[in-house]
Amino acid sequence: MSKSPDRPLAGPEKLAWLRLIRSENVGTITFHRLVERFGSAGAALEALPELARRGGRARKIKVCPKAAAEREMEALDSLGARLIARGEAGYPALLAHIDDAPPLLGVIGHAHLLERTAIAVVGARNASLNGRRFARRLAGDLGSGGLLVVSGLARGIDSSAHEGALETGTAAVLAGGIDVVYPEEAAGLYADIRERGVLMSEMPPGTRPQARHFPRRNRLISGLSRGVVVVEASPRSGSLITARLALEQGREVFAVPGSPLDPRARGTNDLIRQGATLTESADDVFAVLNEMAPPPLAETEPIVFSAPSPEPPGESELHTARTDIEELLGPGPVMVDEIIRNCQFSFAVVSMVLLELELAGRLERHPGNQVSLVQEL
Repeated sequence: MSKSPDRPLAGPEKLAWLRLIRSENVGTITFHRLVERFGSAGAALEALPELARRGGRARKIKVCPKAAAEREMEALDSLGARLIARGEAGYPALLAHIDDAPPLLGVIGHAHLLERTAIAVVGARNASLNGRRFARRLAGDLGSGGLLVVSGLARGIDSSAHEGALETGTAAVLAGGIDVVYPEEAAGLYADIRERGVLMSEMPPGTRPQARHFPRRNRLISGLSRGVVVVEASPRSGSLITARLALEQGREVFAVPGSPLDPRARGTNDLIRQGATLTESADDVFAVLNEMAPPPLAETEPIVFSAPSPEPPGESELHTARTDIEELLGPGPVMVDEIIRNCQFSFAVVSMVLLELELAGRLERHPGNQVSLVQEL
């Protein structure tokens, strides 16, 4: 990858990006690897069938048709949404630097708010009245202090955080399509944020959120933000997933303490035991952020994929590597770096073999740069 000044993607190029990310078995990391390898989304689209075949796929991979991508862009336009590409002006600077940053973000509302320093406030859906009241007040104080409050529009703490920050600006990251209100009781808040804040999603319009979409949404909440404040969370809460992702992304984690008699406080109290900043007011958040150096990522030029494509690995080397690398893989996640250390092949070779397996539907990627083989049923 190389860096260059902001540049808008031309219409055909953005359409190719959309087709690539909507093609079968192409996730965010795979998208970026493909564009790095082939130099453009258009060239990557042409290569998909052969790569999937080499990975062991019997049937033809489904490449997103041009007409389907055009319909999606028309749908976004009819909703008043912008489609912002990674590397374009307006794409959130911190988010652009996480490994699995979405290539394209659909945005509705006041997109300029995304230029502000962001802080996430998340927590339990079945939050207590005191927890909701605290989240609302905290978000209001953080917003008054100049921060953009980010959350996930869920019931409970998320909704209270959005409500508290409406006056100063709030960003809602949706698990489904940007036009899908979930939960339904958030319709009024969704409308308020659309008018006074900003809504965003990486999913196609009309997508109903499913359980597997929420961890993906959570990585965006943390990726947008300098830190994540968890107000209430049970031990198995999705908010703890957001906190873990924040740590993996190098963000700060803050936790509000609670009564040991309340199961909704077990997750936050555990976070504090593990080193999260104990948070009783917005001052605790500002104290940590003010001690940090201004984030260099926010000032770097955006990432674009304009570097010359490196020489691809030879087919004879790849043929040998496929068997050896597959032997190192199993149903349990393993670090890609560990695969490279335990075989005699270069990163380029390992990366290409993993790409082939993923496009064939035989490989799954996990947080923390881990991969596993998909078990055949």
